[in-house]
Amino acid sequence: MKAALIAMTLAFAASSPAFANEALAKSKNCMACHSVDKKVVGPAYKDVAKKFAGQKDAEAQLIKAVLKGSSGVWGPIPMPANANVNEAEAKQLVDWILSLK
Repeated sequence: MKAALIAMTLAFAASSPAFANEALAKSKNCMACHSVDKKVVGPAYKDVAKKFAGQKDAEAQLIKAVLKGSSGVWGPIPMPANANVNEAEAKQLVDWILSLK
């Protein structure tokens, strides 16, 4: 029964990109400093999506910020690099963030 529940959960996560990417953000500890719709330590992901909307290089800028960290974009508190995230995961996270409305 437990194995069936896990299999169904994984199937749902794979079929639901928003859930899967929020789950990835949680598993990579991103949600310790961010949330989808309110500022925590860092900006809300919806605010990030709004700020970078329409910018041609938004994806590349944000992937770099996830992988290497950033400072000065949202105020004095720097965003540290996330060593637990590889480039493919960073792209998946960034694409999800930019899709938020």
